Amino acid sequence: MNTSLKTTSLHQWHKDAGAKMADFGGFDMPLWYEAGVKNEHLAVLKSAGIFDTSHMACINVGGKDSFALINFCFTRDIVSLKTGRCVYGAFLDEQGHCIDDAIVYKFGETQFMICVNAGMGAAIASHLDSKKKQMDVSIEDLSGKIAKMDIQGKNSAKILAKLIKNPEIVFDKMPYFSFKGHFSNAPDGIENVTLADGTPILLSRSGYTGEFGFEIFIAPAAIVALWEKTLIAGEEFGITACGLGARDSLRAGACLPLSHQDIGHWKFTNHPWSFALPYTADKKGFTKDFFGAKALAPADDDKFVYPFVGDTLRKANTGENTEVLDENCQNLGQVLTCATDMGIGWLENKIVSINTPDLPQDLKIKGLSCGFVMVSKPLEPGVKLSLKEGKRSIDVTFVTDIRPNRTARMKLDNFI
Repeated sequence: MNTSLKTTSLHQWHKDAGAKMADFGGFDMPLWYEAGVKNEHLAVLKSAGIFDTSHMACINVGGKDSFALINFCFTRDIVSLKTGRCVYGAFLDEQGHCIDDAIVYKFGETQFMICVNAGMGAAIASHLDSKKKQMDVSIEDLSGKIAKMDIQGKNSAKILAKLIKNPEIVFDKMPYFSFKGHFSNAPDGIENVTLADGTPILLSRSGYTGEFGFEIFIAPAAIVALWEKTLIAGEEFGITACGLGARDSLRAGACLPLSHQDIGHWKFTNHPWSFALPYTADKKGFTKDFFGAKALAPADDDKFVYPFVGDTLRKANTGENTEVLDENCQNLGQVLTCATDMGIGWLENKIVSINTPDLPQDLKIKGLSCGFVMVSKPLEPGVKLSLKEGKRSIDVTFVTDIRPNRTARMKLDNFI
């Protein structure tokens, strides 16, 4: 292992479990375990999987002007964000490029938490500090002070119910992108959530797979015990420890971006994540002013990011060396992400998943490549493209969405 890499509190567990480790965002993280990426991916679609996400960073923002600061720096308009809810968006620089995407959690009118990607805690904290000027705001980078794990899949609530106190109360009125509890002492207005042994947690009904599940924030000293107890509690459901390989293939199939890969040093516009911008109803303007907004005006050299699905599970390499060719063999751009969602397939020119109801009994779903391309001109859904590197080429189709029948937004009552 590169000794300069950071580690999470679960690092020794990963090594003892025989995980294939690699550098991700400056952390030594598991790519996959003995089960392999395919089985880890399918475990989440069929039942449940857990992920070590302690490499991600959190920032506390408090004070009288905390709302004003975040609403100016964050792309989403949080004026209607209620206490106990969270929302996805991004922080931009003056060129309109994405510094990092993030989720903002509202604990109260003057207290928020921001969860950002690996190694980005200091960068986003510094960005906020540079914009606060004379505002009454405190900013605290919590990097390394919080551990985090995700449990994802349709049996997540059933497994968690064995681990937390009063699960029927905790799960009551908990829609998608809501949270309860705190990893230390819950602020006024936030319900306490604890494990059976009294350990406090912040439980968020969110995740990065497109499937039903939760993210759990906890003190670093307590996460190994929680991880191991979760595997025991989920044994009857076939729960699986999952690495970054399955995390990548699941999020790609769910049409979710990877920061600094699918969004980065280009304008944060013309992409599948338009919900992260505060567009007016006619999409011709924004409902608020925010830092970087002026740079998002349309221009002749704009780039366009589109999702695609392949004809088979064969993948293409990412980067500038792989061309994105149209039917006239014109090179339009580059591949940003190419993964294999092992839970999808084609059926009569439609994408189906292993969770699509009433599939033909003889249909064998083997998986399809999918991901995102960045091209130099707008395209219409359904257009055929070729991803070509040297003599290797795969055929793909521009689609508006990838894996159907995802469970993330379904009512929690369906899974208890």
